[in-house]
Amino acid sequence: MKADPLLDLKSKLFLALLVAAAIVVPMANLVAAPGSDFYLPSFAVALFGKYLTYALLALSVDLIWGYCGILSLGHGAFFALGGYAMGMHLMREIGPRGVYGDPVLPDFMVFLDWKELPWFWWGFDQFWFACLMVLLVPGGLAFVFGWLAFRSRVTGVYLSIITQAMTYALMLAFFRNDMGFGGNNGLTDFRDVLGFDLRSDATRAGLFVASAAALGLGYLLARRVTTSRAGKVLVSVRDAEARARFLGYRVEGYKLMVFTLSAMMAGVAGALYVPQVGIINPGEFSPANSIEIVIWVAVGGRGLLLGAVLGAILVNGAKTLLTGWVPEIWIFVLGLIFVLVTLFLPKGVLGAFGTLSWRSGGARRGASAQPAE
Repeated sequence: MKADPLLDLKSKLFLALLVAAAIVVPMANLVAAPGSDFYLPSFAVALFGKYLTYALLALSVDLIWGYCGILSLGHGAFFALGGYAMGMHLMREIGPRGVYGDPVLPDFMVFLDWKELPWFWWGFDQFWFACLMVLLVPGGLAFVFGWLAFRSRVTGVYLSIITQAMTYALMLAFFRNDMGFGGNNGLTDFRDVLGFDLRSDATRAGLFVASAAALGLGYLLARRVTTSRAGKVLVSVRDAEARARFLGYRVEGYKLMVFTLSAMMAGVAGALYVPQVGIINPGEFSPANSIEIVIWVAVGGRGLLLGAVLGAILVNGAKTLLTGWVPEIWIFVLGLIFVLVTLFLPKGVLGAFGTLSWRSGGARRGASAQPAE
């Protein structure tokens, strides 16, 4: 069987659009004159950047659900852990400019009468260390959790339930003030990153470009995995795990690899999300958030990679519009979207377009194959 090319036509078009967005959006904000038809306000740049981080998060879920059959309802936890790792660095960056002027302790620790910085905050004054933790903390948790779960051969709905339980446990833990992560208020009031003011238009544009680059690299990585020999094994595990095990494949190892990689991608998405929205709190661990991520993937098209990206952008764009008009109805609209997609678009929006294209192409080939009268 010939392997799929790493960069097919759809991939090239997607990456070209991503590069174009990384150029056009910052220019529309920084170069275009305010009030002109081409001007993009700063809040829109941050909003679009947030959408890109959501797209990367959805991509991480599609990698394990669409290609390995692991329905994780806990990826919001990996996203939040990556966000907290970056938030801790941003809090350390404030230094003596905080409300209480303490050069070491964040404001919430001074308020709670903490006397010294906890050991798990050490090193977060260095950006490289924070970036390392963005990968290692979610990845380490996923590795330990996956090793225990896959070794015990927990699958299906049982695995989904325990991933959701893990997320809920972390949410309850991070809500506690004595955990040292800001309690229910979380981490906020960030000032700058790498010396650049987070409130400036140039920094927001830079974060948008960084989010676009991370999404592009994440897509290439996911595409590399899914088109490789290991990706074929993952699909066989998804479709017939017992048969793949019988053929001699170490199923647990493949599952653990892709689960850990997916968690690290989610952590990067969370790290880019935090400086653009300006806050991270325990609400990001909410199990409802993890369920919503799954809906993004289902809407766009499970097992297509680009479908996950499309679903995240479409659903969150609709959420932004509807919550601006009638906030109370969004949760019902989201449920309705999921039901309609399940009933009428089981392959998602992108999958439906692919099916239509295949059918029309087949019809044309059939017509051309008819003998001339």
